[in-house]
Amino acid sequence: MDVEKDTDVEIELNHPLRRRLRRLLSAKQLYECLRPLFHVTYLHGLTSFYICFNDETGQRDIKKSWFGYVNGILHIGIYSVCYILTICNSCESVASYFFRSRITYFGDMMQIVSGLIGVTVIYLSAMIPKHRLEQCLQKFYTMDMQLHSVGIKIMYSKVLRFSYAVMISMFVVNFAFSWGTFAVLYSSQVSPTLALHFTFIIQHTVIAIAVTMFACFTYLVEMRLVMVNKVLKNLAHQWDTRSLKAVQKQRSLQCLDSFSMYTIVTKDPAEIIQESMEIHHLICEAAATANKYFTYQLLTIISIAFLIIVFDAYYVLETLLGKSKRESKFKTVEFVTFFSCQMILYLIAIISIVEGSNRAIKKSEKTGGIVHSLLNKTKSVEVREKLQQFSMQLMHLKINFTAAGLFNIDRTLYFTVSSLLFHRYLLIQKSFPSMLSDKRSLNNLSHHFAAIHIEFAQQ
Repeated sequence: MDVEKDTDVEIELNHPLRRRLRRLLSAKQLYECLRPLFHVTYLHGLTSFYICFNDETGQRDIKKSWFGYVNGILHIGIYSVCYILTICNSCESVASYFFRSRITYFGDMMQIVSGLIGVTVIYLSAMIPKHRLEQCLQKFYTMDMQLHSVGIKIMYSKVLRFSYAVMISMFVVNFAFSWGTFAVLYSSQVSPTLALHFTFIIQHTVIAIAVTMFACFTYLVEMRLVMVNKVLKNLAHQWDTRSLKAVQKQRSLQCLDSFSMYTIVTKDPAEIIQESMEIHHLICEAAATANKYFTYQLLTIISIAFLIIVFDAYYVLETLLGKSKRESKFKTVEFVTFFSCQMILYLIAIISIVEGSNRAIKKSEKTGGIVHSLLNKTKSVEVREKLQQFSMQLMHLKINFTAAGLFNIDRTLYFTVSSLLFHRYLLIQKSFPSMLSDKRSLNNLSHHFAAIHIEFAQQ
């Protein structure tokens, strides 16, 4: 009896915990699924608003606050002062404690200046054009209403869980890297200043938050493109079956994918295509608005990542292959591990940006194939005209993300970055020849990289 009572008490205690966990991981509205993300950006001064409950409408809505502006300006001010202090302290940086030479002094100075300018640009480009962010959210809200009219139930809980996963992953990686770095420094009786602690942690944190925001917004675009494609695919499936009963039999299966076949069947095909065109237009507008908001942030993050990867790769290769003498308290393993981890950290940022953009672009490219498939199957003149209009719209409206219009954010960026890394590596080698003692091993490495470069170019 005592055992049964204990189990009953445990079940009663578990039910409230389960309900809280479900509330935490479920969302029924657009602003509700983005609430944790905008709370983080609000606390770090990147946005001047947050998501709260509106008593009048009974839904989550944007709440603007002057504290957001003050918080952002305060972050920029403190960050600038700390950076100036590190410059005055002989260009103090974490890398300088591991390795000190002419090239590292130049590299540290470049990283400090780019970090100061970069973080300031990220804050300003996030705070000043906030109206674009609000417009983008409003467009998502409008297209969700239209998607609902076409028979699609939006999976807001998916977006919420995706934002949690990306934020937690970024936080864990940054925390592990920062904690490991300072643990190694203190273990070797090196005490960095508080200004260096602040600049080192905040720079990585701000970049991680900006990357998370971009990843979430590209996921919103990708999700809605998938939904439009499903509407068109189910319309094609309806034409293939030529039977209303055959479609209704699959209703339960489609509902598992948050899709209502009843709305699709009862509506006229021309009306469905027209609504799909309007939704696609809104998706392209939302993507373009998001690109305008994130464009300078992406350019800054990719530039900082490129600069850090170039110098870190040089330090690691110079140590492993050059075998030069370096004055340092740290072992070669600790030295190589730090710079390798820092490279990996910024490679993760670039990969997150590129893959998020690439997924949305690939989903948008599938729409054209589905529309032309419908165009080949239809026999109605009215539907054919609508599909031709849709085809023309797809030619003129395309999903595209760029970094201030300088280069596209897609998988071609991998080859561009790798090519630039190789050429900058050779440039540093030529500018600082005394840094390398083992010329033969470096020349072999250069020829190896050149062979890889030619092979990729041929592909």
